[in-house]
Amino acid sequence: MSIVIVGSVAYDGVETPHGKVDRMLGGACTYIALSSSFFTQPKIVGVVGDDFAQEDFDLLASRGIDLEGLERVPGKTFFWKGVYSEDMNHRDTLATDLNVFADFNPKVPAAYRDAPYLLLGNIQPGLQRMVQEQMGSGLKVVGGDTMNYWIADFREELLKTIAGWDFLLINDSEARMLAGEYNLRKAAEKIQTLGPRTLVIKRGEHGAILWHNNEHFMVPGYLLDDVFDPTGAGDCFAGGFMGYLASEGVSLRKGDLSVSADHQTLRRAVIYGSVMGSFCCERFGVDRFRTLTRQEIDARFEEFKAFTAF
Repeated sequence: MSIVIVGSVAYDGVETPHGKVDRMLGGACTYIALSSSFFTQPKIVGVVGDDFAQEDFDLLASRGIDLEGLERVPGKTFFWKGVYSEDMNHRDTLATDLNVFADFNPKVPAAYRDAPYLLLGNIQPGLQRMVQEQMGSGLKVVGGDTMNYWIADFREELLKTIAGWDFLLINDSEARMLAGEYNLRKAAEKIQTLGPRTLVIKRGEHGAILWHNNEHFMVPGYLLDDVFDPTGAGDCFAGGFMGYLASEGVSLRKGDLSVSADHQTLRRAVIYGSVMGSFCCERFGVDRFRTLTRQEIDARFEEFKAFTAF
């Protein structure tokens, strides 16, 4: 089952207590696609400049990622630069140069439109909705991410967009902001009335909470020996979560008579999301995905099962 992923393909400059990298491959779409590629066939919709390196095209292609929807236009690729605190729970943005991404007008290739899974990365809600409208009628799962900027300044547009989603992935502060409730249980219940019946609230190093219908499931974070770089971990979580659902062929759409995702399937998807997020943090940028194997992924999934069972 293929998955269409829409979002930023970028270069990042990152400094953490473990070191500094001035320029490396990044962007939400990139991380989601690499993560989900271990479970399904990703198709990306994005834009890069003429400075985008051939070796980075080659890396994406080597993972079986369909690049037909990745536009290359004159100019520079989106660039973000940031520095993390000593405990890496906070980061300061030093530069955000949108470059060619400022005029991003996502166009879904005809060959993508029958894909059954759609994951909308953190872009303007109106663009997210525009992409969904370009897709065919056979969607089994559609959802995505957002952030505090869109919640605060584009609230009505965002609410209109997520009303058509099956799931939403956001962090705990964004959930509280969107719902206007500090208590996460109350916040989750309110968000589920806005459209997405499935909600995943990411809590950084403290793990994640899944809500689906009237049930919830809490998963801890994976304890790494060293966290080199948390950039992209949330996007890799999204890729693992959606990638696993696609690999199982399940549906979250109301009225879809195909295989419906039960709570156990969604729990496994959250665990695989957590697994992929943890691998992301082991190296700078996307470097861990250059050598990662499915065997390593499944072994860590089994670790999660072992240390959460009682």
